[in-house]
Amino acid sequence: MKTRRKPELQVVGTSPRASAPNQRRRQSEILDAAAKVFAQRGYYGASTQDIADILGIKQASLYYYFPSKEIALERVCLKGVEGFFEAASEVAAKKITASEKVRGLVEAHLAPLLDRADFVKTFLNERQYLPPVSRKKVGKLSRAYEKVIEKVVMEGIASGEFRKGLDPRLMTLALLGMCKSVAAWIGKENPYKVPEVAEQYARILLAGIGKAGR
Repeated sequence: MKTRRKPELQVVGTSPRASAPNQRRRQSEILDAAAKVFAQRGYYGASTQDIADILGIKQASLYYYFPSKEIALERVCLKGVEGFFEAASEVAAKKITASEKVRGLVEAHLAPLLDRADFVKTFLNERQYLPPVSRKKVGKLSRAYEKVIEKVVMEGIASGEFRKGLDPRLMTLALLGMCKSVAAWIGKENPYKVPEVAEQYARILLAGIGKAGR
């Protein structure tokens, strides 16, 4: 008796008839559209029809690239958080002062607002609507990122550069909270630019955690 071959698993979004570069480009376009809709309307206010309308395609065509709105949200959130840990780790590994690292962490955190703002906004505001498995995946990346910031704060305390008695966890949340707020208002009828905001926010944070409140 012949052994029946197990059918190969085909990844959603791939096609033997389309070239890989074209597939990747189309996937990127669809993900960009999904991020825009989620950022503007929120997860529950968005629909796959909204995404299809931006692209000028039929709604059914989207399911070739992602099987559900939940999966689309997961992919957008993952892209929204990707790079944060790597960028923060790179800053933390530099042979510079803790203050300079804090400045670098703020700049690195806000930098994605320059080229993928919709992804970042969706990650910050809509990730709570992810299903448990997806939320766990995204949460793991977030916690690793937070640990990097906490370590920088602890280094500053240990070296005497930052005030004693500071809670590294609270300072991490303060940094992230301040930076999160920027995504909500940057570019909305105000003259501020991301680099300028990063510089000012870093000064505020360092004034609060430096020795003698400097």
